[in-house]
Amino acid sequence: MNYFPIFLKLEGQPVLVVGGGAVAARKIDLLLRAHAEITVVAPELNAQLKNLVAGGAVRYIAEEFRPEHLDGKRLAIGATDRRAVNAWVAHQAEARNIPVNVVDDRELSRFIMPAIVDRSPVIVAVGSSGDAPVLTRRLREKLEVFLPTRLGALAKLAGIWRGRVKNRIADAAARRKFWERFFDGEIAADVLAGREQQANDAIQDSLRDVNQSRDRRGEVALVGAGPGDPGLLTLRALRVLQSADVILHDRLVSDAVLQLARRDAELIPVGKTAGAVTVPQEDINALLVEHAHAGKRVVRLKGGDPFIFARGGEELETLAANGIRFEVVPGITAAAGCAAYAGIPLTHRDFAQSLTFVTGHTRDDDHALDWDALARPQQTVVFYMGLTRLADIVARLQEHGAPAERAAAVVEQGTNAAQRVVTGTLGNLAERVAGEQIKSPALLIVGEVARLHDTLKWFNSAVGRESLAASTLFA
Repeated sequence: MNYFPIFLKLEGQPVLVVGGGAVAARKIDLLLRAHAEITVVAPELNAQLKNLVAGGAVRYIAEEFRPEHLDGKRLAIGATDRRAVNAWVAHQAEARNIPVNVVDDRELSRFIMPAIVDRSPVIVAVGSSGDAPVLTRRLREKLEVFLPTRLGALAKLAGIWRGRVKNRIADAAARRKFWERFFDGEIAADVLAGREQQANDAIQDSLRDVNQSRDRRGEVALVGAGPGDPGLLTLRALRVLQSADVILHDRLVSDAVLQLARRDAELIPVGKTAGAVTVPQEDINALLVEHAHAGKRVVRLKGGDPFIFARGGEELETLAANGIRFEVVPGITAAAGCAAYAGIPLTHRDFAQSLTFVTGHTRDDDHALDWDALARPQQTVVFYMGLTRLADIVARLQEHGAPAERAAAVVEQGTNAAQRVVTGTLGNLAERVAGEQIKSPALLIVGEVARLHDTLKWFNSAVGRESLAASTLFA
């Protein structure tokens, strides 16, 4: 370890920054977040620093650096574009035992600046001993995505209660278990979701009942996994997946998404496949209740969005009836994801002024749909789960006035590497799909926007593959 990691308290401490350009401004921004008292020395300042000086945020000395500028300072930053000046600053700081950093010059620096993730009071610093600054920035970006934005609020709440918890729970081991429950359970979940009053109430209840044996309450997150590409998961969905004890997942959830789950999570497939033996909805509901009552964090993972043709509402009704806590994490629905990856805009000023989502399967399979409305022009109609009834759907649309020349497309395995798109018209699409041996999961898009596929297709093209490959390391 070439550098000793340390967090330095600079609140109210005098710091010297030598330099008046963009590089100095970036360092001063970080120092201001740490509430340091900053003096900047430079013959001239850029507009950003002039504004800070005018607002009284920093003190300005309009001249070249002189050694006496370091007198009384706790820290020094060399941020000019002249190495000789930076070296002089570093030499004088070293002579006074003042820690010094010269931007982008570790040979002249006593300390280096890490990449920072700020969730104050939680601070995460990432460094590479100056060898790979771009890599450390990439790692910081990954951490920014992974760490909840309200993590700081959770840490502050723990700080507020720390003394009271210590007074209430004398035994160190018991106190540690309390904090483990605090950060792993419903209290933290409430804070991260913005329900701080509920979290405070729960802490008080936990402290009152600290000597009583209480079963941990389970909870269920209804999560949309999107149409397949794991890169389309929301940040919230990823965090919930990585904290789940049990995951009940549909058949349409891709393996790539499941691989993002916590390694020791129990994965239970409950998917439905047309014409095959499947898990009845009543059994799925019962499993959710069973695992939640066992005190587990349960994720019900559904392809697409859980509230669009996914029976999410039915499952939540069961949870509510059984007094089980739940939350909903929306996902990118198949219509939006598959159409985007197929280069088919669902709306377009020239072709479609309205958009309708339709299920290919109703509860009693009577297909009691408003075919007259679905056959109207200047709209896009997306049929979910309609592949097995494709011939019937295109025929019914034509019977109710849609011309045989109306454009349509079927997207198979949308957003996945195996994606295929078949385009045509209501008159010939069923024949083309049969010829290509398209299989489920597939989405039917009816409307003149389907004609744009040939012009706008990008996924699986040479350009698309190159751009995707370029981002593989940090995807």
